[in-house]
Amino acid sequence: MKLLRTIQLDISDTFVFERAAEPGEWAVSGAFMFARQDIAKLQGKARTAFRAGFLGANSFCRSSLAQVVEATAQERRELVDLLAAQLVARCGAPDVATATRAAEEEVAFVESLCDHPDGLLIAVSRSRDDGAIREAFRTLRPRDGADSHRPFQFVEVTGDDEAPEEHLDLTALREGERR
Repeated sequence: MKLLRTIQLDISDTFVFERAAEPGEWAVSGAFMFARQDIAKLQGKARTAFRAGFLGANSFCRSSLAQVVEATAQERRELVDLLAAQLVARCGAPDVATATRAAEEEVAFVESLCDHPDGLLIAVSRSRDDGAIREAFRTLRPRDGADSHRPFQFVEVTGDDEAPEEHLDLTALREGERR
């Protein structure tokens, strides 16, 4: 089976999110974190987390990319248990049994995204449409002949045909932090 782990290709996650997930954490979509929020009122880093952040299961921090990796049944079970504990501790789930059912659904969803070769990177783009959170996932493949995932080496994007064009000025975000 395959699951997702957070990955950092550069330091950008450390200044586009309130807190960046550590590289190598098990990752889930994490859209549930925004279910009861007024998305229109989100600004800055919170808005970026909504629009483009996977959730690291250990830290409950964000990562802009996740990587498809092999996982054992034991690792999957540990992820479900960890996520269930986090749902009780951080999200107010009424009990472990309820949280475990929700965690199982979230992990099953992640598994459905991982029908790709090991090492493939996945990015998420979220929006709110008619009161529902919509997620679109795209895959990033290294350029032919590239020996690793290095920033700015990606040339092929699949599954992003209908996504709106977005522009993010990382320099302006960083300068905004200093003010």
